[in-house]
Amino acid sequence: MQLSKLDQTLGLEIQRRRLEKGWSQEYLAELTGLHRTYISQLERGLKSPSVRVLSHITKALSITMSEFFRVVEESLSVDR
Repeated sequence: MQLSKLDQTLGLEIQRRRLEKGWSQEYLAELTGLHRTYISQLERGLKSPSVRVLSHITKALSITMSEFFRVVEESLSVDR
């Protein structure tokens, strides 16, 4: 199965923001009401998050969805 570049980039940005705060996947999972294994799958680009899930994650990370997507979009355009 080939991983989507978008899903990989979303996952890496979630992971980067989480690690920037010094949080474990388990802690982010607690804050968002998601399962730790789901957070792991998102970060590895194995799952594609819904808008609702991204809303929970960005709220927990104290960033706006637009800021999150701006960084993701910039990463994707650099890779092209």
